[in-house]
Amino acid sequence: MAEAVEQIVNRKSPLCDRHARLGGIMIERDGWQVPSSYGDVLLEYAAVREGSAGLIDLSPRGRILVSGTEAIQFLNGLITNDMKTLEVNTWMPAAFPNVQGRLIASVRVVRLQDEGTGKNVFPTFLLDTEAATHQSVLKTIERFTLAGDFRVTDITNQTALISVQGRKAASVVRAVLGDAASELDGNAARQWHVHAARDDHGRDARATSEYGELTAINASHAGEDRFDLIVNSNHAAGMWAALQDAGARPVGYEALEILRIEGGQPRYGVDMDEFNVVTEALDDAVSYTKGCYIGQEIIARIRYRGHVAKKLTGIVFPQAAKVEAGAVIKSADDKEIGRVTSAVYSPHLGRRVALAYLKYDYLAPETSVIVTSGDEKVPGKVAELPFVKGSPGQ
Repeated sequence: MAEAVEQIVNRKSPLCDRHARLGGIMIERDGWQVPSSYGDVLLEYAAVREGSAGLIDLSPRGRILVSGTEAIQFLNGLITNDMKTLEVNTWMPAAFPNVQGRLIASVRVVRLQDEGTGKNVFPTFLLDTEAATHQSVLKTIERFTLAGDFRVTDITNQTALISVQGRKAASVVRAVLGDAASELDGNAARQWHVHAARDDHGRDARATSEYGELTAINASHAGEDRFDLIVNSNHAAGMWAALQDAGARPVGYEALEILRIEGGQPRYGVDMDEFNVVTEALDDAVSYTKGCYIGQEIIARIRYRGHVAKKLTGIVFPQAAKVEAGAVIKSADDKEIGRVTSAVYSPHLGRRVALAYLKYDYLAPETSVIVTSGDEKVPGKVAELPFVKGSPGQ
């Protein structure tokens, strides 16, 4: 699947120098330099999973503003979820499909505060997408910018995205930003100008700290806290340092990959791409009542005439079984029924787990399957996602 992802080589996060000073082992991923780890993957993983807080640089993700009096109609004609139902200061998942209903990109859409006054008020949306699909989303929406009253602004290079994840994430965020961010709940978001932070002793640091405009998004999932903070690039290092001083541990992308798979979250170019129908991987990103959009006819037809032929699901294996992406999956009676897309050893579960596409008739939890890995045949069981309840995301 990786061939389908557009690559932009050697882009750097505003936090790249800080990662280097922290001993981060830098690798290339989706055209960006990112920290693989800071020396101990298991401790980084445990910071998120075992009751503390992890600090993750998600700046390579694409961030695009769409605003204007016709922004709602514009987005509703391109994506799968319903922007008319998205309230100010909340977010929802969505997808960009092509005319065949196949996936261009998965996005998180945040409705920010409306801009303007009086009769000139217009909505503003923030689209957040994976680094692998940033350019695809940008190209898709820029094609229509002359068709109505809406504006598109790519703010990826001007901002950083810092994620605080884990059971103590709220207390860490509260120590730095106060209650305004830490008390966000559900699918809530807030944008405001941060004049001050709190130091690691809880004192008001108004005289010395200035972080400018900040957007905080509550992305908590199944009981595990997660706060995503979007800040101006010039203030990213200061924000990172304050969060680290408040108790969050830097976490690299190797630990993040374990958390992602445990959380059952597909990654574009690995678990899904332009050959997948949207609903094979992203059921919760689709509204079936919103009306027409590109690809809607195909997606609706599949739903109302039956179901997709295959679907992304989980498989669990005995202990540390050797199973890799691309492995063929067969049924108990030796029929080929799917393929593994991602696999990892889960420290929390003490066994290997995998994301995989299976034919629809084999999706029931506890269904026995056989995965061919090299010369070995490894038994496994179909499992509901997420594997770990309380899994943050990528």
